Amino acid sequence: MAYCRLESLVTIDDRGQMVIPKEVREKAKIRPGDKLAVMTWEINGEVCCIFLIKAENLAESAIELIGPIFSERKIK
Repeated sequence: MAYCRLESLVTIDDRGQMVIPKEVREKAKIRPGDKLAVMTWEINGEVCCIFLIKAENLAESAIELIGPIFSERKIK
């Protein structure tokens, strides 16, 4: 079953960096050196959602996690 949940709030610093909380990194099995793909979803030309997906899972995750969102709305 796929679902979306708010895990935490992060703050972007002056250099544009953020810290993914330890609990989230552990739960997602994100380790030092792992690569994350940054994907965005736009509505009416504005980015409304930013997704981080482990690069090794990019193809299957993008289809599985984001596909249902796109199929529910008309994408321009």
